[in-house]
Amino acid sequence: MNTGSYPADLTFLIVPGLRDHVEDHWQTHLAKQLPKSVTVPPLEHDKLSRAARVQALDDALATIEGPVIIVAHSAGCITTVHWAQQQGRKIHGALLATPADVESPMPAGYPTLEQLQANGWCPMPRSPLPFPTLVAASRNDPLAQFERMHQLSMDWGARLVDLGEVGHLNPAAGYGPWDGVHALLQELV
Repeated sequence: MNTGSYPADLTFLIVPGLRDHVEDHWQTHLAKQLPKSVTVPPLEHDKLSRAARVQALDDALATIEGPVIIVAHSAGCITTVHWAQQQGRKIHGALLATPADVESPMPAGYPTLEQLQANGWCPMPRSPLPFPTLVAASRNDPLAQFERMHQLSMDWGARLVDLGEVGHLNPAAGYGPWDGVHALLQELV
């Protein structure tokens, strides 16, 4: 695995999805590989609240000095997009890996569309993001259709990266470590 080299002053902000910290998730492995990273901590209350997740992202970011690249997954991508609508902090770039489509029904075991709407996730912002962004999308993601991610990436002014068939890019889909993440991060650096 080529982890590349990163500037000494660059910090990566890891933004997990709704399931927060998962030990064998690629984000957890990535955080251990990076020279400087901060992970948005799990919520103790209001776990489904979009506003609480945006605030947690903002609070984690406030602890970081210097340039930042956001590395988000699933609903963490949508948290990042909502945060970007109100932020004032300059961000070096963002990798949004397999964003969850919170405007479409999800499989059993995930929040319902009604729960997501009631907790402020909908509608998803459609305006261009104020920093360079890569949207890494899967062609067989059970939480988002590739065509929707293509449209959202255009709305957000992001470059779409076709990951092929990687499911939701989580342990259930066989990811653990994700070697391809470093090439994408190097592109943002």
